[in-house]
Amino acid sequence: MKLLKATVFCLLVAFSANTEMYAQKFSKLDKSPMDAVAFPTSSKDTNKTMKVIYSRPQLNGRALSDLAPLGKVWRTGANESTEITFYKDFHFGDTPVKAGTYSLFAIPGEKTWTLILNKDLNAWGAYSYNADNDVARYTALVSIDAESIEAFSIGFDAQGTMVLAWDTTRVSMPFRVE
Repeated sequence: MKLLKATVFCLLVAFSANTEMYAQKFSKLDKSPMDAVAFPTSSKDTNKTMKVIYSRPQLNGRALSDLAPLGKVWRTGANESTEITFYKDFHFGDTPVKAGTYSLFAIPGEKTWTLILNKDLNAWGAYSYNADNDVARYTALVSIDAESIEAFSIGFDAQGTMVLAWDTTRVSMPFRVE
């Protein structure tokens, strides 16, 4: 009996020492949390046309033009490049595009933004952006809203137009499913 107790005790000590060595280390909450939005937007409608996964940087007193510089390729969010999945063939502006997953980049401007679908996936930021892998581009008009949005946001209206919103800037991208 003493041998059994000693063996159990030794095993418990050994396992408790090992669990600390293999304990999972979790990172703190990201300052630009990941989010997802889909169209149709109703959670009751499971027949989705598209879904966007992106991170939401915050202004935190900074100027939008410092975070998404005018005339430079931007990842359309934070952290990893934004990815958009289309479950059906569609038109990105006038360009027909096959169903699939693409990265979404933007080139902000004062009056227009160039929105870019690109084949490269799992990229961090726009550091490795390669224009040779662009699938389609669309020039979207910029509008200004009275309401300022602190965290970069992507949403869809009832017709499936994707709206990018940050600070008072709004950029709309209509989609047409084939």
